[in-house]
Amino acid sequence: MNISIDFDKCCGAGQCVLAAPDVFDQRDDDGVVVLLDPHPPAEQEENVRQAAALCPAAVIKVGQ
Repeated sequence: MNISIDFDKCCGAGQCVLAAPDVFDQRDDDGVVVLLDPHPPAEQEENVRQAAALCPAAVIKVGQ
C-alpha cells in the first residue's frame, strides 16, 4: 500500500490521525498532516482507507 498526500491542501482537521494514529500525525504549529509511514503494513489498510474517506479536504490518496 502506498499513501500520497497533497500537503498544500490539508486543512488540519485531524480525522486521519484519529482513524490511523500509527500512520498519520499532525504538526503542532499548523495542524497539517505528517505521514509517519508512507508504506504501512497490510494490517493498517482498513484504518488508512477510513482516514482517506473521512478527510474533509480529500487530500489522502491510497494506492497499491
